[in-house]
Amino acid sequence: MTTTEPRAAADVRDVLERMRALEAALPRQDGVAVFNRVYLSVTGELERRIAAGHFRDPALTAEFTARFARRYLTAVDADRAGRRPPACWRPLFQHRRHPGVLPVQFALAGVNAHVGHDLALAVVDTCTARGCEPAALRDDYEQVDRVLVELEERVREELMPGPDLLDVADPLTHLTGSWCLTRARDAAWAASRVLWELRGADGLCEEFRERLDTGTGMVGRFLLTPLG
Repeated sequence: MTTTEPRAAADVRDVLERMRALEAALPRQDGVAVFNRVYLSVTGELERRIAAGHFRDPALTAEFTARFARRYLTAVDADRAGRRPPACWRPLFQHRRHPGVLPVQFALAGVNAHVGHDLALAVVDTCTARGCEPAALRDDYEQVDRVLVELEERVREELMPGPDLLDVADPLTHLTGSWCLTRARDAAWAASRVLWELRGADGLCEEFRERLDTGTGMVGRFLLTPLG
C-alpha cells in the first residue's frame, strides 16, 4: 500500500464527517439539508466500494472523491460566511426555504450544481495534483457513474410525491424528467477535457469555467421552479 492510499482514505472520511455535521445542524426540510442527505449517502457508498476494491486505482478514486466533495463543502462554507458561492450553487442556497419547492427539486438542483460544474473541476484538480492525464481516471470515473445512477433512482423513488399529490406531480414529472444525470455526467467529462487542454491559456480557461458555472446555475433555477 502506498502512502497516498491511507491519506486519500482519510480525506474521504473527513468529508463524510463534515457532511454528517451538516446533517445534524440543519433543519430537515432545509433544501441544502435535503441534498446533503442524498450526497452523504452516495459518498458513504463510494467509500465502501473503494475499500472493497471495486475500483482500478482506489487511491486515485479516493482522492477524486474527496476533492469533488470539498467543492460542495466550500460552497456551503462561503454561504455560511456571507460570501457569494459559485453561481451554480446560488439557486439552491437562495431557495432553500421556499415553501413551494419540493424536496426532490432541492435534491436534483444540488446534484445539477455538483455534477454540472464541480465534477469537471474535480477531475482537473485531481489530475493536476497526481501528475496524470484525465484518461488515467476514465475507467474509475465510469465506475462512479454506476453509483450515481443508483443515487438518481433513489432520489426519484424516495422524494417524488405520491399519487395523492397528482395536482403537483404532473408539472413535477415534466420538470424533473427534463434533467438527466447520465447526460450531465457525459457533459462534465467533456468539460473536464476542455479545461485540461486550456489549462495553459489562463484567459480562455477562466472564461470557460465562468460559462460552465453560470450555465449550470441557470439550469438550477429552472429545476427550482416553485410548484407547491
